[in-house]
Formats: sequence, structure tokens, C-alpha cells
Amino acid sequence: MKILLAGASGAVGRPLIARLLREGHEVWGMVRRAENLPVIQALGASPVEGDALDRAGMFALLDRVRPDVVIDQLTSLPSSPFDLAQRLPADRVLRLEGGGNLHDAARAVGVRRYIQQSCGFYLNGEGGLATEESPLRTDAPGGIGESARMYEALEKRVLSDGVMEGVALRYGFFYGPRTWYWPDGAFSLHVRKGEVPVIGAGRGMFSFIHVDDAAQATASALRAPAGSYTVVDDEPAEFSRWLAAYARWVGAAPPGHLAEDDALRRLGEEAVYYQNALSGASNQRARSFLGLEPKNTPWLEEI
Repeated sequence: MKILLAGASGAVGRPLIARLLREGHEVWGMVRRAENLPVIQALGASPVEGDALDRAGMFALLDRVRPDVVIDQLTSLPSSPFDLAQRLPADRVLRLEGGGNLHDAARAVGVRRYIQQSCGFYLNGEGGLATEESPLRTDAPGGIGESARMYEALEKRVLSDGVMEGVALRYGFFYGPRTWYWPDGAFSLHVRKGEVPVIGAGRGMFSFIHVDDAAQATASALRAPAGSYTVVDDEPAEFSRWLAAYARWVGAAPPGHLAEDDALRRLGEEAVYYQNALSGASNQRARSFLGLEPKNTPWLEEI
């Protein structure tokens, strides 16, 4: 297939290009900044510069490339999760407006399938593991709720198109090279500095996915039945449990602790919710239809 990958230089984009090329596809990697064009070329894909917020530019680019499939991995995330609140407005604009331009342009030139990055960690499992039928936490406080509403809109756009086949991939928290959750990543730096305490019981459940496994699932989504897939590993874990193991894994001291009342005053409702309300997710559909066989989460081997 001829594939246009938007957001090609990101943490998932790079291993995804490698996998798609190994499988014999023709890959066009779209990046916003010219300095990333050599990265895409070095990976073996055809590099193309494009700003998703430039609507006319997107229509011209899609008309030139004429792909069979578009994979939308557009994000505008900060280098540190501690800066996420400041970056979220720009990220939402890029994904909703820029992604909307990309989606409309793809539709206009007859793209057959559109694959959308979505979210598997803001799902409401209602006391258990979330599945593809689980709703996003659109009523959550702060940036969690805002992000959940964004993902809900992205999924609605892609899955209800009626012309292009739509696939929404609900990824877990990414870990691996060039992510926050890796020994040289930003989250590890904060943990080593003792800046990530457990709030209350830290009972929220987290599901991760290695970027190589995310790339494998995404490549498989080229031919899988349309619809949504929760792409996570096999080891959902409570925040307090995985954070302690993560600290050992990166050579940090055990994390501190904040009572919920103190955290509410100092950090706000969203921080308490984040650590104590999130649901882990089930990957059974992704295993069945995408052939997902995720790696073991490395820091949980410390337990």
C-alpha cells in the first residue's frame, strides 16, 4: 500500500516507518519542521514537509501523494509531562483542527482507510479493565477531561465517516526510546529528583505499551476490521505499585507520599484524580485482530 504517515518523526512514527517498509509498503513521512526531513529520509521513507493547520497545503499534499491509507499520529506534546498543561491547548488545536484538515483532504482524494491515534488511558472501566466499549472520561477534572473530550471527538470523526474505513487505536502510555518513560526520559529525571510522590493510596490503574508494540499493532491495523482497538500491554498496575518499581528501575530513591487533602491544596483535583481514578485496559481485541503480543513492562520485573 501507499501510506501517508502524519507525525512521522515522533516516538511511534520512527519504529512504524521501519515496520511498514519491512512489510513492503511505500511510506511517505510527513513532518512539520524541515530539520526532521533528513530523519525520515534516513529511515528509508519519502519525506514531505507539511503543516496540518494549513488547510490548502493539506489538500495539495494529499492530491500529490494520493495514498491508499493515512495514519494520523499528529501530536504537539512537551518534552516533560510536567509541562503538559501548558501545551495541551496547542495539542488540541493540532489534533482537532489540523487533523480535521488532514481527514478532509484524505476524503477528498479517495483515501480508503484512515487510522487515528486515540487514547487507552483515559477510559472509564467502571471498576474493572476498560475495553473498546468503555467511554472516555469526558467528565474528569482539568486537562484529563479536556483531553478525553478531544479524543472522543477524534474517534467520532474517524469512526462515523461513512466513506473512508476508520480505525481508532487507543494506545496506552507510551514507553521506550524517545518517550517520557525510559531511563533517559523526562519522567525518569523527575523521579530521580524526588518530584513524583504517591498521592493517597495511588490506586489508579495504568496500562502502558512499548512504542515497538504500538508500531506493530498500527501496521496490522492496515488490514484489520475497521473500528476501535485498545493497544496496551498485559500488565495493568496500580500507580503506587508501578511507581515504586519504576524508581528502582531507574536507580532512584523510593517515592515520597502526599495525603490526598494535602495534594488537593497543593496540586489540585486533577493530580489526585490522575493517580487514584484511572482505569487499566484490556488488550484482548487487539490480540485477536492485530496480533498484539506486547513486551513485558521492564520496571515491573523489579517487583
